[in-house]
Amino acid sequence: MHLPFGRVVTAMATPFHPDGGLDTAGAQVLATHLVDSGCDGLVLNATTGEAPTTTDAEKETLLRAVLDAVGDRAAVTTGVGTSDTRHSAELARTAERAGAHGLLVVTPYYSRPTQQGVVSHLTAVADATGLPVMLYDIPARTGTALSRDSLFRLAEHPRISAVKDASYDLLGSAQVMAGTGLRYYSGADELNLPLYAVGAVGAVSTVANVAPRETRALLDAHDRGDHAEALRLHRLLLPLIEAMMTTHPGTVTAKALLRHLGLPAGPVRLPLLDADAELTAVLRGALPQAVPAR
Repeated sequence: MHLPFGRVVTAMATPFHPDGGLDTAGAQVLATHLVDSGCDGLVLNATTGEAPTTTDAEKETLLRAVLDAVGDRAAVTTGVGTSDTRHSAELARTAERAGAHGLLVVTPYYSRPTQQGVVSHLTAVADATGLPVMLYDIPARTGTALSRDSLFRLAEHPRISAVKDASYDLLGSAQVMAGTGLRYYSGADELNLPLYAVGAVGAVSTVANVAPRETRALLDAHDRGDHAEALRLHRLLLPLIEAMMTTHPGTVTAKALLRHLGLPAGPVRLPLLDADAELTAVLRGALPQAVPAR
């Protein structure tokens, strides 16, 4: 099965210099490390990548740098979703000109449009380029869920081919997978295995910033039919997932652990705050079980 977005996909953190400026060289180092460690896809300029606080120019610069580093070895998808349809479409066109392999488009946030408005917005962005589109359904952040009817309608679009699913609606997701050709990716690390077991094709993972090999190993075990091993790996990852994803934004926790591992990260941008000593200690304590020393 050809997967234009990849299968083991990291929602990559965006490295910054100590002064908060974009660290393009660091981004290339991090992207290369992730691909060398088993990821066949990267998502840039999304939640973990601090898209709300990077400029349009920074988004394009980051995309071009990562494409230069790993674009011949991994699918590089970039987030273009905003609350403004015209702005999202322009970001999509810029991404296409820069060479992006695909687009991630989140449902509009804050304004809470009707389902028809959501469908019209996502369709307009998909119409703006020739690139494949992954929808991002994360109602806890956007305030608006994608209904099953909307997903069935959007599945008819020739370029809307995938969903990053953080809806926490396993029944609904399974029904959409069964009734459409949409390829589902887990967008919540604790659901990587459950969603994969009911038909998802991969994961877009924040935890993979620091556990790329382990995230891939779980999916590989399931693919070869070793469900006991997949479950074992899932359980080994759970304490790290809990530490990274339940009390603080994944951007904050991923960057804290990347710094601990000696990988490019830098600070987060306000209004996020860097992990304090207490949180960093919790994160470091959860890491060894999931990621054995290498």
